[in-house]
Amino acid sequence: MKKNLNVNKLRNLAIKLGLLVAIVAMAAPSCRISYKFNGAALDYTVYRTIHVSNFPIRAALVYPPLQQTFENELLDYITRNTRLQTVDGSSDLSLEGEITGYNLSPQAVTEDAYASKTRLTITVRIKYTDSKNDKNDVDQTFSAYRDFDSSEMLTDVQDELCQTISKELVELIFNATLGNW
Repeated sequence: MKKNLNVNKLRNLAIKLGLLVAIVAMAAPSCRISYKFNGAALDYTVYRTIHVSNFPIRAALVYPPLQQTFENELLDYITRNTRLQTVDGSSDLSLEGEITGYNLSPQAVTEDAYASKTRLTITVRIKYTDSKNDKNDVDQTFSAYRDFDSSEMLTDVQDELCQTISKELVELIFNATLGNW
């Protein structure tokens, strides 16, 4: 009799456990947790292509390698952080703009009225167009800067500064457009 009671308890426990597993299995497809570590908030069933145009320099002070540095950084970042195919011509998304500022300004003036630091600021105006949803369109200007010691010649630090500033600008632009923050 005691054995029969234990068997019934085990059978009831197995049935309850089976029901619990079935309920969890049915509920699981309705729950979806999604993490995007790169910040991209794109539905790849809707967005497959992007066109990135040239970014000409329209600044008063021109450093010619900056255009190529910035464009390469932008294309590389998009390639690394999305599954979008870059195309020429019509696309789901479009990113165009121009480099509107390349400025040097004195910073940290010392007691003898000389600047101990110089700031290089780069400004980029972008126009982001979403052909599927014009509410996502962005027309905005972004700026980033780095300071360097005034005892250094700009020509000695210019390439490194442009690379660093371009990376920061690209992250800002990505977050405002493709990252959909």
